[in-house]
Amino acid sequence: MQTILGANGTIGSVLAKELRNYTDKIRLVSRNPIKVNESDELFPADLSNPAMVDKAVEGSEVVYLVVGFDYKLKVWEEKWPKLMSATINACIKHNARLVFFDNVYIYDISAIPHMTEESPNNPPSKKGAVRKKIAQMIMDEVKAGKIMALIARSADFYGPGNEKSFVIEMVYKNLLKGKAANWFIDPDKKHSFTYTPDAAKATALLGNSDDAYNTVWHLPTDKNTLTGREFIELFSTEMKVANKVSVMPMWLIKVLGIFMPVLKEMPEMMYQYDRDYILDSSKFDKRFNFKTTSYQEGVKLTVQHSS
Repeated sequence: MQTILGANGTIGSVLAKELRNYTDKIRLVSRNPIKVNESDELFPADLSNPAMVDKAVEGSEVVYLVVGFDYKLKVWEEKWPKLMSATINACIKHNARLVFFDNVYIYDISAIPHMTEESPNNPPSKKGAVRKKIAQMIMDEVKAGKIMALIARSADFYGPGNEKSFVIEMVYKNLLKGKAANWFIDPDKKHSFTYTPDAAKATALLGNSDDAYNTVWHLPTDKNTLTGREFIELFSTEMKVANKVSVMPMWLIKVLGIFMPVLKEMPEMMYQYDRDYILDSSKFDKRFNFKTTSYQEGVKLTVQHSS
């Protein structure tokens, strides 16, 4: 039994498909889970309740934590440590392995131009501090020999069906309306994006590889990192629309944040856009024979899916 906590989200849905390559016993856990594969076991649960987390994990060999909370600091501070604690406790109790799907907010600002799994853990943002806390909770139990776990980290997402991503909202949808694509701070800095089908496929692969546990992995991301402007050009070319870029400086993000809740949460993360932001996944590439999707192919498939 392999269990997905946070099923039917951006990663959870694709992960469920990928896990069929390893098992026909897949349990989908969320408030209102929906079958992805015919044989999926649906487990409706309120994951804020530790007793329900315990029940959801019971009988599982591998547990994938891919929950996505609202992008609000207060929500993260309140909900993430509680859910992580409940998940770790349940995995220890039921002797299940844990795979945590993480982002890269944990890394020191100096590491952003070239992030590896060895980059210093010193987050410059409050959201990053939450991620550091919950990652540390896992690794403390790993060091104590109480749990087998791994952390899989991804850069910002893009890909088919990823409607809430920055790329779809600010680039694709704007170009579709004949507007300029939006970009934060500096479109001439390089910025890594991880293709969601690659992220899900690689997460399933890690979860089913014994030697992948008790460490951190960066999920496969195209090495040929593009600037924001080059990335937008791929979209405009594929969509056959005018290539227009509108840059949002910090002052504008702060002003718009008064009216738009999602932008209110963004200023502390802008250090990821005022310099090159490169996720190095060479550790994964060396270990696994995996064909990472190029940006050209990924954008093409994203546009085809969305149009």
